[in-house]
Amino acid sequence: MSAGSYGTGRKRVAAAVTEYRFNSHADVILGRLLGDFGYTPAVDVVSIYTDQVPEADMSREAAARLGIPIYPSIREAVRAERSGGPVDGVVIIGEHGSYPKNEKGQTMYPRRRMLEETLLALDELGRNVPIFSDKHLSYDFRDAQWMYDQLKRRGIPFLGGSSIPHADHVPAYDERLLGTVRETLVVSHSTLLEAYGFHALEVLQCVHERRRGGETGVKRVAATGGPGVWTAMDRGEWPEDLLLRALSVYPDLRLARHPREMDPNPILMTIEYADGTKGYVVQFRSLVEQWAYAFRNAAGDVAAALCVSQLDRPFDHFERLTRLIEATVTTRRPPFPMERTLLTTGLTCAVVDSFHRGRPVDTPELDIGYGE
Repeated sequence: MSAGSYGTGRKRVAAAVTEYRFNSHADVILGRLLGDFGYTPAVDVVSIYTDQVPEADMSREAAARLGIPIYPSIREAVRAERSGGPVDGVVIIGEHGSYPKNEKGQTMYPRRRMLEETLLALDELGRNVPIFSDKHLSYDFRDAQWMYDQLKRRGIPFLGGSSIPHADHVPAYDERLLGTVRETLVVSHSTLLEAYGFHALEVLQCVHERRRGGETGVKRVAATGGPGVWTAMDRGEWPEDLLLRALSVYPDLRLARHPREMDPNPILMTIEYADGTKGYVVQFRSLVEQWAYAFRNAAGDVAAALCVSQLDRPFDHFERLTRLIEATVTTRRPPFPMERTLLTTGLTCAVVDSFHRGRPVDTPELDIGYGE
């Protein structure tokens, strides 16, 4: 866990975060890599960079306690000259912190800059090491495409995304049903379109990418909100039965009335895939917490599951993500193709764009295929 671990044979990683405070993503991911939450890490954090130091910063105390240098730049953290030399992996957590928003309301986290500085440092050293970057690649799809292209050109093992797709999906169902999936509806929550919508789109994609033939890309995206979402349901534009099936897997949800009466102003996201399959996200303001989904395949079979995430500390679903980060660093084999993260980033950007413009948007840039 400390800089003194050099020479032990364990993989050594640098952590670059926007901020490290209580209940931030740095706390629940990097904190585990430092041995918090009762977690026994399989890699050693030997250098830390923090882009911001809030009043409630936790990084300085943790670094002092564990003997880990905090470096003034990402370049220096990757070189780790006071920690035994260059690292074997980099963990980038560009989530939380005080950053400006653009005209669409997206927080302009510096994820491209953080990756770019990491890559420049690795290029100087002539090294190719695995990289994890938390959540979607960027608020700007042009930046995301650049990040993807740079990683692919270098052949760097990369893991992106969040913890939610890796949570337990309960109840279990026959996953062979996904081979001919035709439509999926994901239930989401929160008024935060980008930050929480991304999780829902990741869940959607981890279902849809498993159809026979693999992923073929997305041609059109639409997002709208308010009572018109229910009017569209009445017109048959999205499947009410899949919504009710997805809601049925929430263990503590009791629907005394139709959800349109209990949460009248949700957001609807509609995803049209290139092969004709459809995806929907209904993001409620207050009806539920956690994410769930229901899907229908070509034979008319329907199944549903809840993505079980813990709502309070210690947020155990982050333990599984942390294990995946460590496995990517130690084996150089990410658990899924990085194209999923590129596509879910693009879906998130398109959803925000459609909502901002008030109309559907065509997405030729999301001609992204992967899988079988």
